[in-house]
Amino acid sequence: MHNPLKNIFHKIILVNFCILLSVFAFPQLSKAQGVGNVNQPLFNHAALCAHNLKKTADFYRNVIQLKEIPHPFNDTVHVWLKIGEGLALHIIKGDCATGVHDIGIHLCFSVPNLDAFIHHLDDLKVPYGNWTGQPKKIQLRADGVRQIYLQDPDGFWVEINDAK
Repeated sequence: MHNPLKNIFHKIILVNFCILLSVFAFPQLSKAQGVGNVNQPLFNHAALCAHNLKKTADFYRNVIQLKEIPHPFNDTVHVWLKIGEGLALHIIKGDCATGVHDIGIHLCFSVPNLDAFIHHLDDLKVPYGNWTGQPKKIQLRADGVRQIYLQDPDGFWVEINDAK
């Protein structure tokens, strides 16, 4: 049975998703071209909880190869890393929830050469695989983007892809 309210709801979700995707994917365009209004939120940072701040920060600095940036706290429980122009990943030491993390909830980083990045992971002996968990396998998206998945020391999933 055709439900017109359900179709309208799906269209609203799709439009909102497209708007959010453009803001997150191209934040510099949103600022430069005045997309939206002064009250429109722009993505600023993501935060992860870490049991062992040094181990988790080292993973993102050395494995993912993010650059550490200054933070205002001047303490031993925060590390901030640059993930884009004006964007940061905040790693915060804490009593984090433990358990299995769903691969569908992940951070994603694009690299110019996925094969070179995989070689880097192999040199560091960091395990990775495809969406289904097959070790050392590359996932091919429907649009041709190649991607792999790995986990940080706290079990959070990270996707690395070659999207252009």
